[in-house]
Amino acid sequence: METVSDYRLVERVPTVAEHGRLRVAAGMTPRSAEAAAHGLPGTLLGVVIERDGVAVGMGRAIGDGGLFYQLVDIAVEPTHQARGLGKRIVGNLVERLRAFVPAEAYLSLIADGDAKYLYAQFGFEPTTPASIGMATWLNPPADDAEV
Repeated sequence: METVSDYRLVERVPTVAEHGRLRVAAGMTPRSAEAAAHGLPGTLLGVVIERDGVAVGMGRAIGDGGLFYQLVDIAVEPTHQARGLGKRIVGNLVERLRAFVPAEAYLSLIADGDAKYLYAQFGFEPTTPASIGMATWLNPPADDAEV
């Protein structure tokens, strides 16, 4: 079994191909290469976990540069989970954000399933009942279309 030392954390934005592959591998909603090519350059901070030069995990921070930030695309390939890699990704992004954002900056994320326990380690708390996260697709893909 691999150890944490077998993995390298690289502070960079995932490539379009890495982003697409890791989202699908982690069971997240697929995104088109076109959408990723437009969105990834807007990344404020990026992290990729590599093993033998191949990306096996990623995470990004996006935001307006002052008041609001969000963690997105936190993903680790299932065969590499349960090794603390998600914790390394989130920890790196949170630490780097804290180094330069104003004290009143707000950091949010959407936690899927048991990932809420990972995020709680970094001070994230559910916002309900005071507020609730909401989302909508701007242009919903057809059920049979590739995303």
